[in-house]
Amino acid sequence: MSMNAVSAPATKPKKPGARKAALLTEDQSTKLARSARLAASGVLADLHTTKRGLRADQIEPLRRRHGLNEVRHERPAPALVQFLGTFKNPFILILLFIGAIMYVTDVVMADPDEGPDYKGIVTVAAMILVSVTLRFWQEYRSSRAAEALEAMVTTTAATTRQRDGKPVTTEIPIAQLLPGDVVQLAAGDMIPGDVRFIRAKDLQVNQAMLTGESMPTEKTADPIEDVDSAHILDTENLGFMGTSVVSGSGTAVVVDTGRNTYFGAMTAGLGGKRPETSFDIGVRKVSFMLIKFMSIMVPAVFVINGLTKSWTEALLFGVAVAVGLTPEMLPLVVTANLAKGAVSMSRHKVIIKQLNSIQNFGAMDVLCTDKTGTLTEDRIVLEEHLDTQGRVSPRTLRLAAINSHFQTGLRNMLDKAVIAAAGPETIDAVNRAHGVVDEIPFDFKRRRMSVVVDSDAADTDLIVTKGAVDEVLAVCTTAIVGDTTQDLTPGLLAELDRLVAGYNSQGKRVLAVATRNLDRDEVDSHEREYAASDEAEMTLVGFLTFLDPPKESAAPAIAAMREHGTAVKVITGDNPIVAETVCGKVGIDVGTVVTGPEIDVLDDAALDEIVDDTTVFAKVNPLQKARIVDALKRRGHTVGFLGDGVNDAPALRNADVGISVDTAVDIARESADIILLEKDLGVLENGVIEGRRTFGNILKYIKMTASSNFGNVFSVLVASALLPFLPMIPAVVLVQNLVYDLSMLTIPWDRVDEEFVRRPRQWAADSIAKFMVFIGPISSIFDITTFALMWFVFGANNPEHAALFQSGWFIESLISQTLIVHMIRTQRIPFIQSRASWPVMITTGAACIFGLVFPFSGWGQSLGLVPLPWTYFPWLVLTLATYCVLTQCAKVLFIRRFGRWL
Repeated sequence: MSMNAVSAPATKPKKPGARKAALLTEDQSTKLARSARLAASGVLADLHTTKRGLRADQIEPLRRRHGLNEVRHERPAPALVQFLGTFKNPFILILLFIGAIMYVTDVVMADPDEGPDYKGIVTVAAMILVSVTLRFWQEYRSSRAAEALEAMVTTTAATTRQRDGKPVTTEIPIAQLLPGDVVQLAAGDMIPGDVRFIRAKDLQVNQAMLTGESMPTEKTADPIEDVDSAHILDTENLGFMGTSVVSGSGTAVVVDTGRNTYFGAMTAGLGGKRPETSFDIGVRKVSFMLIKFMSIMVPAVFVINGLTKSWTEALLFGVAVAVGLTPEMLPLVVTANLAKGAVSMSRHKVIIKQLNSIQNFGAMDVLCTDKTGTLTEDRIVLEEHLDTQGRVSPRTLRLAAINSHFQTGLRNMLDKAVIAAAGPETIDAVNRAHGVVDEIPFDFKRRRMSVVVDSDAADTDLIVTKGAVDEVLAVCTTAIVGDTTQDLTPGLLAELDRLVAGYNSQGKRVLAVATRNLDRDEVDSHEREYAASDEAEMTLVGFLTFLDPPKESAAPAIAAMREHGTAVKVITGDNPIVAETVCGKVGIDVGTVVTGPEIDVLDDAALDEIVDDTTVFAKVNPLQKARIVDALKRRGHTVGFLGDGVNDAPALRNADVGISVDTAVDIARESADIILLEKDLGVLENGVIEGRRTFGNILKYIKMTASSNFGNVFSVLVASALLPFLPMIPAVVLVQNLVYDLSMLTIPWDRVDEEFVRRPRQWAADSIAKFMVFIGPISSIFDITTFALMWFVFGANNPEHAALFQSGWFIESLISQTLIVHMIRTQRIPFIQSRASWPVMITTGAACIFGLVFPFSGWGQSLGLVPLPWTYFPWLVLTLATYCVLTQCAKVLFIRRFGRWL
């Protein structure tokens, strides 16, 4: 394949991306089309740059003109806009509507003799202000914390700029790139802007995110005359921001950056919202379920009280009940939980790119991971360099050093190990003896790469190939055995297979090295430019064995994940014997290893049948990895995928939770939801547990709120139907709701029982409805016993003694509502087997103390409450103790029936 000459197809098929060309302005399309038509030298001149890159004095003027190389997505809104946005919550809008009604009834239509009453309006205003202010502050801090965490993981580009007139290539953040910058690209790199290629060597680019096509596009550096601006994505010498290099290497000059790129124009046309996760949908469903519940119950309370009492009083009480049923703190508590979880996980070296991915992280029941660096130390050492008879061979090492040193593509840990083993003296000798002629880059189909150098013999070129044993043997016809070259007979192949298998069984990875000499006369026809077709009739020279020892922490981490309900499956490109050996050493029950070629012959239904029972998949390519992930998802699993290579990007995108590491290639980091600062399953395990804790605390608040509201409404309906007066003063209802909400703000800091984090937790909206109906009415039982107590024992059975009745129910209602927090937060016996965190203990304790003293205070009495006789309090203790015992019994029955508590 020619380095630059890639002919354009005579008839271009219409691609999905072609329909999107209108996203670019006419000037942008014209600029890209002009760059495509010009020769490389013309493009550089047009952008006022050279192959050596931009000069230092050009940087600042260009920066002022073009700004940062960023698109508009993920940028947080200004503080004022964020603050105003908190009012858009449906619960806050309900409170604003209720406040407007109270203003009309308490101020505009107030009795002239009594004057306007602002107490209710002030209380509602306080609730709104507290809710939106705390929510704004929490979300503002969360967005800043997320920015700070994401800044820990930056994407860079190998950029060539001039320093003292000389070209210097360094990694700089993509955001700092400018038009005219010269970038070096290799497999795994993201293209950092809209670029014009000025060098391309077997360069394959994945443009699926723009065109929808799964197959990579081959790129060239040649000028193209017939550029169609309407089909700009089809242009073979242009690259576009956000796409990624699959294989090969190249050099490009940046034409456009940031919002002026194709990707920037496309993003500008989007709403900026990410697709809803199951967690988002669940919270939204719960919110609207509570609103529907309120829309039915509040009119019922209003009508019942209106028919039995004053319509004016009924309206005020109905409005107050509506406020009490509005969980205006729900968005705040959810956001605070997620933000605290993200910060806590960052302390465990887990960076959350999207807060809502925390729930999926905790729900993950299958983790698919590569072997290298996760189960092993990622310290690859070249153990042996051997001839075909298994003897130490300096020749094999020298040839391997030529291959690793001269390649310009994706240099991996194996290449670094070869260069380190060869040493600087060998590398210097290689540089003196050989000049690089060409290169045939690695790809995941061939699983080998070759470099072509000047041979020691005159008028010949030497191809040196290094790669997976089977793939190298597939292009060999002979082998050097001792001092002779022999044909690769079935008998010799069997001996070589036994030799390789012996090293594989020791957990060592084996690569093969082969060569081919070509006379210059044979290659003049293609001007010493080589392609994969030239990897033929080669001679096997020897083998390289590499050892990446298993991590000491891997076995305990896998055992811990298994104990916490997460199965670990290994998906590796390595051969089955090495994979089986390493997995066995770290405690994975290997069973039957399924290989990539075996997966290829299976349809989706057949793959679904085996994917649950298979623990190790070996010798798989990127598309096969993605198929395995999809199959597990179809089987009902929440799948996490941990990967750091370009070959992992499809699976990372398909997984429920894409997990990568900060040292991963660009496309892997960009595809991931979660970034690990250390590639270690122990770190991942800590993150999973923290994710489950966060989800547990969110569930606590939602179930507390739902069951409490259900019980309160049932009690209010009974009281409204039976009593000749209002069961509680409207303003007092508002105070009670505010105090309870404030006590709930510490829930994100609560402990979570070990039983909850022991297994994956998925969002189950039906469990919330069951919980509300099963647990909610229990509080109504004791509300009704309190009604009976105040009516029959304390004689508060007529309108003249309504204040005593209302005071007694206020204390019992607030304390029981607050106390139930400790009953619901754990499936164990509260205070004895499981104690809440100190922040929760303090706030709930303060709420209970407030409830006890409020009727005795001047503020409480100004709202219409009265002090209670001391004989009331033994009854209160008995009521609360019985309430706790009955709730604990109901908890046991609920768990037996439904199998879970939270």
